[in-house]
Amino acid sequence: MISHLTDAKSDGYSTNNRITFVTGGKHYFNHLQQLINCAQSTLHLQTYIFKEDETGRIVADALIQAAQRGVKVFLMVDGYASQSLSKEFINQLRSKGVYFKFFEPLFRSRKFYLGRRLHHKVCVADLNFALVGGINIADHYNDIPGNPPWLDFALSVEGEIVQELYVLCQKTWNGFQPMKKIPLLRNVPTFSIPEDVQTNVRMRRNDWVRRKDQITLSYLDMFRSAQSEIIILSSYFLPGRLFRKGIRFARKNNVSVTVIVTSISDVKIAKMAERHMYDWLLSNGVRIMEYNLTVLHGKLAICDKEWVTLGSFNVNDISTYASVELNLDVKNPSFASEVRQYLEKEVMSNSTIISDTYVAKNNSFLVRMSQKGAFMIFRVLFYFFTFYFKRMVDIDKKSPH
Repeated sequence: MISHLTDAKSDGYSTNNRITFVTGGKHYFNHLQQLINCAQSTLHLQTYIFKEDETGRIVADALIQAAQRGVKVFLMVDGYASQSLSKEFINQLRSKGVYFKFFEPLFRSRKFYLGRRLHHKVCVADLNFALVGGINIADHYNDIPGNPPWLDFALSVEGEIVQELYVLCQKTWNGFQPMKKIPLLRNVPTFSIPEDVQTNVRMRRNDWVRRKDQITLSYLDMFRSAQSEIIILSSYFLPGRLFRKGIRFARKNNVSVTVIVTSISDVKIAKMAERHMYDWLLSNGVRIMEYNLTVLHGKLAICDKEWVTLGSFNVNDISTYASVELNLDVKNPSFASEVRQYLEKEVMSNSTIISDTYVAKNNSFLVRMSQKGAFMIFRVLFYFFTFYFKRMVDIDKKSPH
């Protein structure tokens, strides 16, 4: 049993929910289109990357069709990651009735940004259905001929938790200011989820400026509470001090810890920095696996075959301190077993186990020095991008009110 995750109501879980594990590629985008098509009153889509490619145009067309049948459609994308969208593309969306907005950091250019980034990926239809995960709107994440999708996941949800996701989308659209322009749905639906599929779910956010560190707390609670096994799958795995301490604590309690990362990375220097961490992980008894088939972009963790967290959160300090992140925690042994079985069959079986022997054989002295240099660069960048916000909030917490 997970002692810190037992009381659903007191820990923020709602029970009247149905949840489905959604894999990336065609499976995900079919779900997304169905969600857009079923919207009757209001639709929110918020994402980090929205590309003006084949996949992006398909999703944009679905949003336009929803707007033209009378649905209030709100599309928000990150101002840095999605800045390549053309004015013509944006103007077409707006002219067809789609409300469009960039989430703006303090400063951005083509190669640089300073400030928070909207990293969460969520779509909410009315108060009924939602998708939450790590999948952006771009061909990389879809089944395109000759281009297998990056490995990623989402959760399709129906039930009470959707109300919380809807309110979050409204607040994010408004910059967390009082609602003025977005119409509120007046009729809150009732759900009749069969008891045998009802699932405990809670929304978890990380947004340091808004004093939200719920996803971090979920992970730290997992490290403290785990009895037998933790599996972490993360696309850019560079754990900070708190996470390394949590991993050491779990290992001292004889908890098996497996970390699944990518072998093929879209950010080469990040992969080099990640591999610098392998010595530390192996010395603490952590099993490392590198997924080989395509880029691993998913972000999830499983604890004791009972509990899953899944969403946009990467195990690094940018997700911890500088990004707006969204996960869902799911407490359901049947669901956790389903996800774990998928990982065993589709991910672990296509991964290489990284051992001390493997590291020694494949890493020359120059490679190790390069990895260390990449790691130091990333630590400096993490500090630079996160320090301002962390200090701003810490100072505000200490100031008299």
